Amino acid sequence: MGAEDDRPPGPATAPAKSPTRAEEAEADDGRRRLQLSFDAFDASHHRLWLRYAHTQVGGREAAQRVVEDACRHLMDHWVHALRQPSLTAYAWTVLKEHVARWLSERGRLPLLAETAAFHAAARKTLLYELRDEFAVLEGEMELYGAISRLPERQYDAVVLRYVLGCSEEEVAGYLGFETAVVRSHIRYAKRRLARELRTAQGPGTGDG
Repeated sequence: MGAEDDRPPGPATAPAKSPTRAEEAEADDGRRRLQLSFDAFDASHHRLWLRYAHTQVGGREAAQRVVEDACRHLMDHWVHALRQPSLTAYAWTVLKEHVARWLSERGRLPLLAETAAFHAAARKTLLYELRDEFAVLEGEMELYGAISRLPERQYDAVVLRYVLGCSEEEVAGYLGFETAVVRSHIRYAKRRLARELRTAQGPGTGDG
């Protein structure tokens, strides 16, 4: 017999150990805690997510499907989401990715200009602020069309703040910024909107 046959037999492979009842109960408890934490987060944000998705896709049923898909994705990756520096900002990114995918698959652009007037019929704050500061606005639809052409961060800040009625602190939470940064984005957005709308109205209008 060869030398390798003289080696003592190795230890037998131990069968996989079945979890104990205590371990199973602990795992079930962990899953319940995760589900409860997701449910609480969803309850706090679902309504605004639906309203935002509606402004982008233009229909209630489509918005519900987009948000349901985003929530399903978020729940499937909930442990990863909880490890992010800002859960709210991470979840907002997930929602936006699902909105963008829905629009891309259908070859569409966001429909803010066609839908925001409905959502913000009683919310004229931005219109009044711009009129007071720049005296350039005449039509609400022109304003929403100009908003849709803002850079992404300014767009998100303005839509959340003025179209969906969030406070500056809430906007900061959704976007993962400091409140001062949100104010800065809104300030620059308002200046850009005023310039665009002043140009659209032609010479001889505005604040002279």
